Amino acid sequence: MELQDKVVVITGAAGGLGKTFAQDFAAQGAHLALVDLNAEKLSEVRDLCTAQGVKSEIYTADVSQETAVEELFEQIVQDFGTLDGVINNAGIIRDSLLVKKKEDKITKMSISQWQHVLDVNLTGVFLCGRETAAQLLKLGRPGVIVNISSISRAGNMGQTNYSASKAGVMAMTVTWAKELSRYGIRVGAVAPGYAKTEMIMAIRPEVQEKLLSTIPLRRFAEPSEISHSVRYIFENDFFTGRVIEADGGMRL
Repeated sequence: MELQDKVVVITGAAGGLGKTFAQDFAAQGAHLALVDLNAEKLSEVRDLCTAQGVKSEIYTADVSQETAVEELFEQIVQDFGTLDGVINNAGIIRDSLLVKKKEDKITKMSISQWQHVLDVNLTGVFLCGRETAAQLLKLGRPGVIVNISSISRAGNMGQTNYSASKAGVMAMTVTWAKELSRYGIRVGAVAPGYAKTEMIMAIRPEVQEKLLSTIPLRRFAEPSEISHSVRYIFENDFFTGRVIEADGGMRL
């Protein structure tokens, strides 16, 4: 798919990797529907994109709510007149050990920690992927769905909820690729390792060093390198049903 003048939805677009995806795709000439709950930061990202000469609109929506997502995609198609793809990037973390014992006190990952992460990271991807596919079928157009998974999908200490959600994202990616290929819709995923986002850079230096020691390339990914992987899936018309592991050789 050539990205020039295509309409792409990006969830979680207000910061981190989402902001980089937006700027990268705008540089390729794509028109963007930017989705997040942080309207102020979304406006900043929109301004960066429109400065590159593309149409960019912002939408505040909770991707875990079915009605909100249905209305969101209806509105996007109404505003842009069409739709070509989505980057399912919205996600949260609520890290905790499953159980922990200190002296005689046992603490547990709470059901709210579990459910909130699953709601956003898994149900949110499901809903946005489903509505993208439904709109593409209505329009009679081919398209691309890219889901952002994680190296943690293999299982990571303190991330029962996050790891489960990202493993689910990968399973949905393969399933959708098989189901939607008949309509000309391709589906892929990117599983990033640690990248230079605000979240990682806020970690204490000694913890950063410990993380770096597990990465064969001995550095964190540049956000642009993760975006390059996402863009590759959009641009390579023979790519579907697979994941790009952009993790610097790290394996959990």
